[in-house]
Amino acid sequence: MGKYVLRCLECGRRIKDEFTNRCPHHDSLLVSEYETKKFCVKNLPGMWKFIDWLPAENPIDIDTAPITYKSEGFGKELGLPELYISFSGYWPEREARIRTCSFKELEAAATFPRLTERSKKIPVIPSAGNTGRAFAHISYLTGSPVVVLVPKQYVFRMWSVVEPTPTCLLISVEGDYTDTIKLGERIASLEGMVFEGGVRNVARRDGMGTLLLDSILTIGRLPDHYFQAVGSGVGAIAVFEASKRVLNDGRFGKKLPRLHLSQNIPFAPMFRAWRAGRKEIVPDVDLPNAGDAIENMYASVLSNRNPPYSLRGGVYDVLHETGGEMYGITNEEAVNAEKLFEGVEGIDLDPAASVCVASLLQAVEMGKVGKDEKVLLNISGGGYDRVKEDLAIIEIEPDLRMRWDTPIEEIESSLREWWRDVRRE
Repeated sequence: MGKYVLRCLECGRRIKDEFTNRCPHHDSLLVSEYETKKFCVKNLPGMWKFIDWLPAENPIDIDTAPITYKSEGFGKELGLPELYISFSGYWPEREARIRTCSFKELEAAATFPRLTERSKKIPVIPSAGNTGRAFAHISYLTGSPVVVLVPKQYVFRMWSVVEPTPTCLLISVEGDYTDTIKLGERIASLEGMVFEGGVRNVARRDGMGTLLLDSILTIGRLPDHYFQAVGSGVGAIAVFEASKRVLNDGRFGKKLPRLHLSQNIPFAPMFRAWRAGRKEIVPDVDLPNAGDAIENMYASVLSNRNPPYSLRGGVYDVLHETGGEMYGITNEEAVNAEKLFEGVEGIDLDPAASVCVASLLQAVEMGKVGKDEKVLLNISGGGYDRVKEDLAIIEIEPDLRMRWDTPIEEIESSLREWWRDVRRE
């Protein structure tokens, strides 16, 4: 069957990957089914050491990778002698060199080769900032074209530590993240463009799943508990899928890690639905005053009005299968947890990671984690202050400014002009 095929979680149909993100018959996730069933590590840089479980034949020449270490200080603070930290960010003292300071770089690094090996189309990426910054970074390094859309209020998150090139077209969108997705879908419908896929893109999930694979090298087996803050939940689904592959190997544990996922109150639709025992998010109940709630979040990158919660293989399913738990974290709790972690571990955190740390504090207080159990804490972003000490930060200026309902003729004209400029380069 080649290196891998895609399998529909609803009907079991196996599909050849042609940058395919949907089953033609069902609205469930597709998962990568790899020919190699044993967990092994190759002599390749960064995340590519796990290439057997990545949907690409030819790795790109970058050393992006998460790191895992056993926490001494924070583990002692919480009374958890088996606390392990997965860190995706910039912290050269621990050999962590994700220069965009977010685990979204793992998604981007895996997506570009999957796409270029199977399509000549240009990916379109709506983002609240971190994902867009990651895709722009990989575009600059590889010369692969990409269209990134970011809400106007989050353009400040678009910066680079390498010189920007015309290969990444940045569009500032008048509106919120939902408006940005709408415009992205319209652009992706144009000839030569393709919607990158979000959670449906197996490269995103398998790329992010490398953080779980990396943890196996340090812990020696699957952790008992896994903690992560979620907006869409792509990372949580990714870790679940990677854990199943490791579990099926048979050498690294006999049960899946229990997933502990957290959202930032006041915007916490999945937390509210899960706590109510519902598989469906009810907008009037779970998303009251969504606009105001998003504006008042400490970790606004976790805002997603349409997360893959109810989807087959989505957040509800992975929580249910692992006996998982969800936590609602207030801004104050996140800030306090951040101060505690940074004071003990000595690295600054992305606000989403601060929400995750706060959920671990809650879990310990409620007795949901055993003292001798192995715990993996996903610090999904950090090192922003640290990277500024070593590298020059370049703000990425928008190339275009649009609304979600910008006339399609204007969009097409602007994209043609950009593409002509890229090819002249």
